[in-house]
This record gives sequence, structure tokens and C-alpha cells, in this order.
Amino acid sequence: MIFFPYRRKKKRAFTPPIGYSARMSTIFTYRGRVVTTQDVTFINDLIAKYPDEHRTGLSRRLCRAWEWTQPNGQLKDMICRSLLLQLERLGHIVLPPPRPCCTAAAGPRRKPAPVELDITPIRSSVKELAPAITLRQVRRTSHEKLFNSLIEQYHYLGYSQPVGEHLKYIVWAPDGRPLGCLAFCSAAFGLNVRDHFIGWSPAVRDRNRHLLAYNTRFLLLPWVEVRFLASHLLARCAKELARDWQALYHHPVYWLETFVDTDRFAGTCYKAANWIYLGLTRGRGKYNKTYKQLTSIKAVYGLPLDPAFRSKLCG
Repeated sequence: MIFFPYRRKKKRAFTPPIGYSARMSTIFTYRGRVVTTQDVTFINDLIAKYPDEHRTGLSRRLCRAWEWTQPNGQLKDMICRSLLLQLERLGHIVLPPPRPCCTAAAGPRRKPAPVELDITPIRSSVKELAPAITLRQVRRTSHEKLFNSLIEQYHYLGYSQPVGEHLKYIVWAPDGRPLGCLAFCSAAFGLNVRDHFIGWSPAVRDRNRHLLAYNTRFLLLPWVEVRFLASHLLARCAKELARDWQALYHHPVYWLETFVDTDRFAGTCYKAANWIYLGLTRGRGKYNKTYKQLTSIKAVYGLPLDPAFRSKLCG
């Protein structure tokens, strides 16, 4: 038998396709939007055309030019401003200096001020308490500051301002005292165990991810001692959230998901509320570019809000 020496194949030179232009090369992808050198040229032309415009005005003009809006028609102004700041950090554009009134806002956000509450223990049963409990969506209402303060004071993660679509709920006792809080926001871009369970492709996921919501905070105040209340509130909120999301953002939500820190919690209330255990994260965190574990392992749970959720999410 004759053996021939292995010869490595030569790499073929890159042949640009018809219509390819170096001006269209991709710089990066920001929150699902591909940013090209042609986009940078457009932004620089926009800055030159409106030299007296402030950063907010430029951001809104860019959103209108790109037709970059939420499903309810509102401009993606905050996301666009973050994109402009990223381009400036990379040296692609030079933004006008921030206005003096906005300089403080550009720094770290102020933490919500603490609130004084009646912390007398609330002891009861779900059967007695549930019919009189009020669950109220408080975003863009006078109670939103109270929500922020309660999360900052009593949730182990503290308060952080959600980006994108989000709702905030406060649970009220019959005597008007708050019992707890729940927050939901836009779901993660990519989550292996969730995406495998739903069965959609990356392209379909990018198109329909707005039909998912992420339970980012769940808090029962320390003096509330009501057994099974947590699972009851999760189940009740799941029934009302889809309607509230539709009213505010003009599109439905078919799926909820959350992360449970396995170092702290067992996820019992989610299991009792019929949430589905999907698997574990690898602890690499959101922005980690390595394969090392940097954070605690999280259990991933999901809850379909519609029996035909797969066909609606994958369609």
C-alpha cells in the first residue's frame, strides 16, 4: 500500500460578491441591530447638518430616520443614545458636549430613597388573604417611586433601571400596606435551554423575542408571613401581565422566564406555580467573553402563557 504525504489545502482568496462595498462593512451588532460604516457616515452627516442639536435631539432624529421604534410606536430613544455613546467611545463619531442640566444624569443613577413603612408582621393564610389582595401595575404612576424604593431596600440585588419594555407591580394588602413587588422586562437575546425548549431558529428568535418577558425581580417583604403566597402571586400575575403588556406596548406576550440563584433559593414557588424547569446556566454572566464561571449558577424556569405558544413564537 502506498501512502501519500498530507498536503494542506491552500486557502482561497476572498472574492467580494457583486455589489459588495467596503463602505458597508460591519462594525458591530448592538441590541440586534447591525451597525455598518455606512451607518457611521450617515450619523456623522446628521451631526454636521444639525450642529446646534443636543444629544437627545440627534438620537430622536436618528430613530426617525432609521424607523427605529417599539411596537407601540415609541422611539427607541434610550437604546439609540447608548449606541451613539458606544460609537463615540470607539472613535467613530464625535457627539456634542452634554448639556449642563444633563451632566449629573450621565453619571451613576441615584439610588431610590428609603421609605418608612409599618413593619408589623402580617400573618394569615392565602385562603383568607387572597380575595382581598390587590395587584396593581405601577409603571408610569405615582406609586413607581415606592416600587423602586422597596426593591432597593429589601431585594438582595437592589434596584436597577430596566432597559426596554418593562412592567412593575405592587401587591397591596386589604389595609393598604404593600406586601411585595414583581418586575418584568424584555427577555434575554439568547438562552440555550429556552431556545431549545421553544424550538425556534436564531432568525425567528431575533424576530419574535419581543413576545417574551423576563421576571427580573420578585420580592415578598420580610414581615409578610403567609404560606403559599409567593406561588399564588406568580400565578395571578401571569394571568394579568399579558393584558397589561398588550395595553402598554401593543403586542402580546406568550412566554415568561426567570433565573433562580441556586446558591440562595430552591425555586419552590415557581415550581408550585407551574413554571417549567428548563436547566442550568453555566455561570459565565451576560458580558463574559471567556469560558470561565464568574457568577453563581442559575436555574432557568419558563411559563407558557398560551397553549399554542410554540406555533405563535416560531411563526
